[in-house]
Amino acid sequence: MVNKTRRTGRRESRAEGGRGGGRAGAEPAGVALRWSVEQRLAFIEERLFWVGEVNRTDLVRRFGVSMGQASVDIARYLARSPKGVVYDKRAKRYVAETSFRPVLGHPDAARFLGELRLVQAGLIPADDTSVGTVPAFDATPVPERKIDAVVLRAVLTAIRNGLSLVAQYQSMSRPEPITRVIEPHALAYDGFRWHARAFDRETNEFRDFVLGRLSRPRLAEQARSQPRDDRDWHGFVDLEIAPHPGLTPAQAQAIALDYDMKDGRARIRVRKALLFYALRRLGLDLKPGARPPQEQHIVLMNRNEIERMIEPPPST
Repeated sequence: MVNKTRRTGRRESRAEGGRGGGRAGAEPAGVALRWSVEQRLAFIEERLFWVGEVNRTDLVRRFGVSMGQASVDIARYLARSPKGVVYDKRAKRYVAETSFRPVLGHPDAARFLGELRLVQAGLIPADDTSVGTVPAFDATPVPERKIDAVVLRAVLTAIRNGLSLVAQYQSMSRPEPITRVIEPHALAYDGFRWHARAFDRETNEFRDFVLGRLSRPRLAEQARSQPRDDRDWHGFVDLEIAPHPGLTPAQAQAIALDYDMKDGRARIRVRKALLFYALRRLGLDLKPGARPPQEQHIVLMNRNEIERMIEPPPST
């Protein structure tokens, strides 16, 4: 995607339709655009970059503006003189040639692919993506971990107001749920499940509580703990990774590019509280040689340092 231009808070000196004199689509130097206009200009550029073409109908469908407004928006964008944009008279749309270069910002592949994941999860329709259309795609299914909205609201309220929370919690170390008094201060996602990071009054420790295992929450008195005292939450470590030494040079080069490695190494910063989960998700929780290099593409170069810090999350 293309990063949006920064809003300055100043209002546009003319109406969005371009009235007020001067060439349509051209603004006086130093005049900021309204946020809605910025969004439409960014959409035009993103369509050109990712889809390769754009016309007035695309803007009408995405934003519900009139054809006249869409014409003004396209003129505004073209007034910035983007390289490699031509008009296809037969198709009646603007087309990006191979020489096209964005003028509003740098393309963001992670954001584009992230929107595909949101579409796949059913969280947004394809028409609401920042380019208004998506290619055919799919993703490995991940079972949905159900979270009660009432429970989540209670946890958020406790975090926001510094309160303790009384709830039933089903631990995997006990056969039945028990009442726990916790003091949440953050949310955490381990790649599969959402947790409440909280001080546990039973153990007097900061621990992770799976949101889906909480039930019957009740807000209580002010928390006794301070979030700043959760050292593992506020502490970070760097995982230093490299291509598996068992890969061929060509394979190792592909992995280095895939992970954006410099000089064959890359660093991944992780909260200490999430270290166990991060290692497990990257396959780095296993000893070297546990899996063939064609399956385990990366290795942990600072394993000795990291292993001294690794502790499985305590059973809650």
